[in-house]
Amino acid sequence: MMFTKSLREGVRYGRIRCSVRIWKYPHVKVGGRYPMEEGHIVVDSIEPIEMKDITNDLARESGFENVDDLLRIARHGSGDEVYLIRFHFMPPGALEPPRLIPR
Repeated sequence: MMFTKSLREGVRYGRIRCSVRIWKYPHVKVGGRYPMEEGHIVVDSIEPIEMKDITNDLARESGFENVDDLLRIARHGSGDEVYLIRFHFMPPGALEPPRLIPR
């Protein structure tokens, strides 16, 4: 997952833990680890949402001033499916808790 430079510090420090993406299909998967400078992003959940679900509160939670600012960045491809992605940042050397393996 890529983030605009202005959001990266907020992601690294855990102030930004979600992102709205407009894609043709999901480009990440739950549990996936994606490199970001000085660490990586771990996707916790992906939820399809509607455009009407994008509020100013969600925009601020995603690191933007308002819905218009968020959509300026999110609308950069030919997709029309809207996804809310929740994630956390893992610094270099951080260990994930062990996952339970179903029997």
